[in-house]
Amino acid sequence: MACRVAGLVRKFASGNKGLLSPLYYAITRAVPVCHARSFTSTARCQDSKANSGSSEDTLTVNFLNRDGETLTATTKEGESLLEVVIRHRLNIDGFGACEGTLACSTCHVIFDQKVFDQLDPISSDEMDMLDLAFGLTDMSRLGCQVCMNKSLDGMTVRVPKDISDVRQDVEMAKQNKQ
Repeated sequence: MACRVAGLVRKFASGNKGLLSPLYYAITRAVPVCHARSFTSTARCQDSKANSGSSEDTLTVNFLNRDGETLTATTKEGESLLEVVIRHRLNIDGFGACEGTLACSTCHVIFDQKVFDQLDPISSDEMDMLDLAFGLTDMSRLGCQVCMNKSLDGMTVRVPKDISDVRQDVEMAKQNKQ
């Protein structure tokens, strides 16, 4: 807030420096100019637990990608499956296009029944996005909403062959109209 006020004062008073009080100079020197930043929001991972940060708490997760290749990554408790894929730059094309904002279903993953039963219940927002996913099963979840914990250590999740990105579908529909 103070940053915006100082910026407005600077704009209003530009060119009138001789008329300004010493208070103006104190405010504008003390408060740096704020540059416009983009704001993004990430939906909280509903399975997130407190992260202990201990190096002993390294967990392993295996992803079976669209090509049938098994990709193994290490992670910490509380990290979402999407964050694991991004951090390790795993070879899963189009995975997590919305960066975890619950605006697509490209991080759709499928669990084994035993692992799926250990996850927290699915939220209505996640269910709404999953309804748009290709290859939906009873054990489907979005990777951005499932966070690692010790009980999930060593699990294997499968990435469906096909993906659906609602944002891309809308863009294609716009192009087809033109």
